[in-house]
Amino acid sequence: MFRFILTQAAVVVITAIVMGVFFGWRSAVSAGIGGGICVLPNFLFALHLKFTAHRFATGGAAGFFIGEFVKVALTLGLLAVAIKKYADLHWPSLLVGMVLALQAGLLGFWKKS
Repeated sequence: MFRFILTQAAVVVITAIVMGVFFGWRSAVSAGIGGGICVLPNFLFALHLKFTAHRFATGGAAGFFIGEFVKVALTLGLLAVAIKKYADLHWPSLLVGMVLALQAGLLGFWKKS
């Protein structure tokens, strides 16, 4: 689970660097913010799953769905905070950072072990 989070974080860093090289500092920061909006809730959800699995033998479906709901709500809340607090936001870069961070989990399936 945490391997996927590390993959997401690496993709976000690479995306921010590439956006910075091609489009400037504003795009790099926006892509990093967009990726961070997705990586942080996923990391917290992974921690929740890890601790829930050790506390309860089965983990429980209700705990999973509550954690998933909190993850989505936190993602939307962080997006709202980023929109409100960062006035120089570059929307295309933010969206590229978010999309690539969300799709980065698929890269984790390429490498077994």
